[in-house]
Parts: sequence; structure tokens; C-alpha cells
Amino acid sequence: MSSSDDDAPLLKASRPSGLNPGVSIRFGPIDNEDVDMKDAANGVNGHAVGKRRARVSAGKQSYAEAESSEDEKPLSKKRRVSTKKQDDSDSEEDIPLARKANAAKLPRASETAIGEESDSDIPIERKLKKQKANIEKKAEQEAKAIRKAEATSLKKTSTEKAAANGKKPKANGVKTENGVGTKKIKAEPSTPVKKGKGKATPVKEESEDVEAAEEEEEYRWWEDPTKGDGTIKWTTLEHNGVVFPPPYEPLPKNVKMKYDGIPVVLEPEAEEVAGFFGSMLNSTHNVENPTFQKNFFDDFKAILKKTGGAKTQKGEPIDIKEFSKCDFKPIFEYYDAKRLEKKAMSAAEKKALKAEKDAAEAPYMYCMWDGRKQKVGNFRVEPPGLFRGRGEHPKTGKVKTRVQPEQITINIGKEAKVPPPPEGHKWKEVRHDQEGTWLAMWQENVNGNYKYVMLAANSDIKGQSDYKKFEKARELKKHIDRIREDYRVGLKSELMADRQRATAVYLIDKFALRAGNEKGEDEADTVGCCSLKYENVSLRPPNTVIFDFLGKDSIRFYDEVEVDPQVFKNLKIFKKAPKKEGDEIFDRLTTSALNKHLSNYMPGLTAKVFRTYNASYTFATLLKDMKAEGTVAEKVKQYNDANRRVAILCNHKRTVTAGHANQMEKLGDRIKGLRYQKWRVKMMMLDLDPSQKKKKGAKYFELDDDLDQAWIQEHQAFLVEEQKQKITKKFEKENEKLAAEGEKEMKPKELDERLAVLKDMEKKFQKENKTGKVEAEGKGQTIEKLENNVAKLEQRIETMSLQAEDKENNKEVALGTSKINYIDPRLTVVFTKKFNVPIEKFFSKTLREKFDWAIKSVDEDWEF
Repeated sequence: MSSSDDDAPLLKASRPSGLNPGVSIRFGPIDNEDVDMKDAANGVNGHAVGKRRARVSAGKQSYAEAESSEDEKPLSKKRRVSTKKQDDSDSEEDIPLARKANAAKLPRASETAIGEESDSDIPIERKLKKQKANIEKKAEQEAKAIRKAEATSLKKTSTEKAAANGKKPKANGVKTENGVGTKKIKAEPSTPVKKGKGKATPVKEESEDVEAAEEEEEYRWWEDPTKGDGTIKWTTLEHNGVVFPPPYEPLPKNVKMKYDGIPVVLEPEAEEVAGFFGSMLNSTHNVENPTFQKNFFDDFKAILKKTGGAKTQKGEPIDIKEFSKCDFKPIFEYYDAKRLEKKAMSAAEKKALKAEKDAAEAPYMYCMWDGRKQKVGNFRVEPPGLFRGRGEHPKTGKVKTRVQPEQITINIGKEAKVPPPPEGHKWKEVRHDQEGTWLAMWQENVNGNYKYVMLAANSDIKGQSDYKKFEKARELKKHIDRIREDYRVGLKSELMADRQRATAVYLIDKFALRAGNEKGEDEADTVGCCSLKYENVSLRPPNTVIFDFLGKDSIRFYDEVEVDPQVFKNLKIFKKAPKKEGDEIFDRLTTSALNKHLSNYMPGLTAKVFRTYNASYTFATLLKDMKAEGTVAEKVKQYNDANRRVAILCNHKRTVTAGHANQMEKLGDRIKGLRYQKWRVKMMMLDLDPSQKKKKGAKYFELDDDLDQAWIQEHQAFLVEEQKQKITKKFEKENEKLAAEGEKEMKPKELDERLAVLKDMEKKFQKENKTGKVEAEGKGQTIEKLENNVAKLEQRIETMSLQAEDKENNKEVALGTSKINYIDPRLTVVFTKKFNVPIEKFFSKTLREKFDWAIKSVDEDWEF
């Protein structure tokens, strides 16, 4: 595209003072109206996302452009008909679209004792703009330095080799491509390696002792740079197949769904489907959804037709036509009673059931992979039910049919024993695919997706996948400056396809948008950067862009961001008439074309690597400047503050959960409870020594204003109930132990005697409320002991207040998403070692197993 007079003002315009695009500026309600601009399309951008449809261009484009090849033609003219799913497989937390929060109020600041910074009225997004710009500048400088150092190292090595062979080195000492001096850079292994004849071996730590060597050697695959280079994933593979869900148990004869008030007799297959809906009547979010109801009822009628229809108890046929006449309450009441029955089981009974289940599944939990015992992840075949989907999925409510062995393909070693299928059945196929990391697979009926049985998250194969993902992001830091420089130039390209591609890379890099793929008509209407529609992007001068679309998992993505003036100008051009709602913004760009372009910078580079790189590099930069001090709780909060900055800078957001306000209120009550307990301890000091009031001052013993009498009485009742539950639980545990040891259990009378203390507790509280005095509790109490108790309670209050502040700050930020999926776990390990914080504070047991390679492979000096 040639620069026209219309483009000139924006092409020449300098960036406004203080403008650092790249951070969300979203505040306040959604602006439903599009911007009326002279050179933008007229009309209103609706925020309700409609069905994706193919763009049909009407008339000639309004912008001039040089003639281009087939690749430069609008995709609408190339009949883009791909129905492949979005290939961005980054695992994110499964967060549904939150419904509007209820009217419950957040606790007052005085209730939670949470303070705010003096500049708390300045949104953190604005505070971080300058910081993000500095981090990006530092990244680009570092990339140049890394490549320069590697080029010097390669040149030195080449010179030394040439000298040893008596040959004159080449002018540059570096191999070039296409005659332009592009350097071929070999990625360095993440750990030091000894070089010698034959295979490279990892450097052994000095602390390794002889006894450890004599034991079975731990396989530290992350220290072997050659592992995983080939396509063969295993040589030998043995496993026991999959676990099928239990067969359907028909309902009792007295439990029937009703149609128009009449009990209905169904065949077992149809009755099971009716039970799917009936058992989840308490899930109003699903069963009251019209799409869910329609999809379920369509499938239910099809199964009724297949099984011979419904009948009355006298055997007369019933034609089930209207969903509104179906009554599933009898089924719900039956299943709800079963749930309550299971919940009421004793701990011993639950434990016995679990032990029985574990014993039955034990043979399927592990496999032998190249002679090493590896844990299998999802070895259970998903039971039949109703598909729910995430967000506004068009297929929500459809019946997920029972998976049969005839649908399942087994992958196993040639020499291994093939696990037998259930009696009377056979496997669809048995393969020996050594390039596959799956053990079994089948195709589900709702979306046609393939389901795979894979190894567990803490297995070598899964760990290698994570390791490669983060190493790929580390490799990107060597090239980020060239990529950013190229797309800045490309923003003004004369070729529309190049300009669209540069704009897309800018949005992906700056705002962590996913690339996006084409969707079929029957798939969830989700989009990404390359598939943004006209109605998904609104423009507000001078440089604000408003995104509103359904992203991954049908979660609504709404954000307001400030962009570079040239990007704003480009988006105006991409939206020019004759484009209209339903047309694509980037009509000359596909995800595959974008990723192919990115792979020119480094092998395997795709759009989704930017999310990992930006998150990890940002956190690594913050970590270098961090000076975490104070208690463990304070250090954890400082880590979370840095994590939150990463999530904001990288646009990892989530909707506020419906229960957040209630959780904060409960947390506020717990803090108030500790403050009430602290007051009681102080009053005990006066009971022992009334002169303390004069020594410490009357204010020291005052009750906080917000701890009124009504709240105190309610809290006292809570304390009594809490104590009752503790006594009861302890009694049951002791009885379980006695039963396990074959001894006689205690009688209920013993429990009644133990619970008698609750009456004394209630009388004590009543007396305190009446007199305003608190008697010292416990034997041998002294003023010093009580002062120590006060100090401990103050520490607990401070710790819990930090947690509350953290929770409130994180309500719209997906910290888990950043920490688990995008921030290199080795950086979290570096933090724990550098500031002496237990790793358990950040990674659960499951995550510690998943990131075992990260925990064991780095020390506090490791750098991303």
C-alpha cells in the first residue's frame, strides 16, 4: 500500500508525551458505542458476539494498493473454509464466565485492618506503563548483547580451530545465509556439560557422595541435552489399558420422571439420559440455560425413538414432545438423597470405599516406559453425561454417550502383552506408535475431539514438554529486538498483508492476545487476534482500542488499551468500508502464515511463545531488583505482588468470581474474631492485675468500635459451635482407631459428657457480656504469658490481613495462570532459595511433582 495524503498526518505524528502503549487502561463500564470517525466505517459496534460467518466483500476496496500475488489477496477471495480448532494449547485455569456478583458487601477497611498506599487511587496499570516500557527496552538491549557475545565466542572458536589445522579463518568466522550475514546461533544447554569423546555428559555436583551413587540413580533427564532430539519417544512400553466407568444402575421402580404429571416408564438407555438431566437440577446455571435445554431435549427425543419410546405404567405409549411438560424432580430427589447418604457416611466407611477403589485401579496407575516406572495421568474413560462446555458453548447440554472398547485404540510395545478388553468386547485397534506419547485414545461424540490417555504431569515425558516450552521462551530473548524492530517497520508497510501481519504481532506481543484460528459453524464462537471480527474492535481517539470477544474456553475478553498511533491508524484502515459486522479485521492473515513468518527468526517460534516469554522475562527482571524482607508471609506477599504485576503487564485477567465478596466477608470476620480474642486476653490481664490499666493506659484495653455487642454475641455462638464440631470429630476419630485395633468403641454417653463443657462456655460468655469483665483462663497465668499471647495474636492478625489484602488485589488477576503456565517455574524456585521461603508456599504437592525438574535443576543464581 502506498502512503496516501490521508495517511501522512498519522505516519508523521510523534508519540504523545508519556505514552507507553502495552498495558490495559480498562476502567468503568463498557462503552457500547463505536467511534464516529471520518475515515472509519459508520455505524455502531455491538458487543454481543454473533455467529462467525464468511466475509463477502462488497465493492472495491477504498484504499489504493499495488497489485499483489495470490498470497496478498483477501482471504475471503481465497475461500477460507478451515474448520480446525484453535491450536493454542496453553493450559489455563478452567474459569467459566462469572455471573454478576451478588449484593453482598465487602467488609469495611476497619474490619480487615487492610491499609492502602497513599497513591492507591492511581490505578496500577498506569503505574506500570513506564515499568513495562523500561523492561522491553532492557530486553532489546540484552538480546543484542547475547548475540554479540555468542558471535564473539563463535569467531574465537573458529579462529582457534583454524589455527590448530594451520588454515586461514574466514573473514567473519560466522556462517551466513542469503549473503546478508545472518548468524546461525546454536542454543546453549541450560546446564554445564563436560565435553569429551563420545556423548556429552552432565557435570556432576561436588556434593554427590558414594552412597547415593550406589543406590538406584535418579534420572535427571533435564541435564541430558540430547534427550528428546529424535522422533522416537520410547523403545519399550507396557501398560494395563484403561478403567471404564461402572455400568448404569436402573432407578428403583417407584422413581420415575413425569410427563404432563404422568409417571413415565423408560428403557434403561433412555432412563439413564433422563437421569443425567434430573441429577443436576441444582445446577441452575446449566439446566435453566435455553441452549442447554434444547440440546438435551433433542438428544433425549432421539434416544427415546431409538429405544422404542416412553410408556405409562400400564404400557400405553406416551409421545414426549414438549420439554416444559417434563418433570425430572423425582429423579433429582432420588440422586440428592444418595448424595446426602454418601456425605453422612463415617470417615471409616469413606476410607474403606476409597481403599477398595484404589486397589481396583492400582494396576492402571503406572506403566513401564523404557524400563522406567511412570505414573499414568487420566487412565479413566470419561463417564457418559451431559456436555457442559465453557462459556456460551453452542453444544452445551448434548448427551455424551458411553465410550465402548470398540472405540478405543491402544498404543503399546510390540513385545508387551496387550491388555484384555472387557469380556465380550474388543479394541478398535492396537498400535505400536513409538513417536506417540499416548497410551490409549478414542473420539468423543459431541465435538468429535480425540481423547488421549497420557502420562501424569510429574512424568519424564510431561516434564520434558514443559522444559522445552520454557527453553523455547528463553531462546526468544535472543531475537526479541529484531522481531520488534521488524514489526515496527512493518506497521507502515506498503503491502497490506505485511501491515496486517506486523499489527497482529504487535498486539500479540504487547497485549498477550492468542493467535486464534478459524472455527466451524457448530463450534464455540471463539476468536483470537488473527480472527478478530469488525464488531470485536472499537476505536476511541486518540489511541484507545477496545477489544470485546469470546476468547479461549468461551470466556469473554474485554479490555481497553492504549496503542501506538500507527497501530490505531492501521486498525482504522482495516475497518474501512465496505467492511461491516461479521467481516474479519485481518482478512489477509492466517495463524499458520503468521507462525511460518515467526519461524524465520528462530525454529519453532509461534505466537503463543510470546506469552511465555513476556511473563517469564518480566518476572525475571522484577526478581533481579527484588529485596524480599520480613516474615515468610511478607515475602510471600512480595512474590504475589510481582506475580500480579506480571499478570497485569501480560494481560492475564479473569472475571471476579461470584463468591469473592462472600469469601472476603468471611476473611474479615476471622480477622475480627482474632481482634476480639486479643481484647479478651487484655481483659484477663486486668483480672490478674487491675493496676495494668494505669500502667498501659485505658486506651490499650478499649474494645474496637466495630466489635459491637450484636456481632460479639454472634461470634460467641460461632465459637461454641466450632468447639462442638472439634469435640465430635475427635470422638469419632478415637472410635475409628479403637475399631481398627479391634477394641470396643466408646458409647455415645462419653460424647455427651465431653460436650457438657459447651454449657460452661455459654455461661462464661453470658457473664462476660453482662459484667464487661473477663476472668483469666488456664492455670498459672501471669501478665508476661498474657503479653506473649497478645503479641502472637497481633502477628496472626497481621499475617491474615496481608492474605486478605492479597486476595482482594488478586480478584481480577489470574495469578495461578501466570505462575503455572507462563512464568518459568525455575524462577519461583530461585525466589524460594534466594529469600529462604519454603517452596510449599507457592507450589502444591501436585505442582511440586509436576515441576520436580525445575526444583532440582537450579540454584539461586540461575537466570532466565
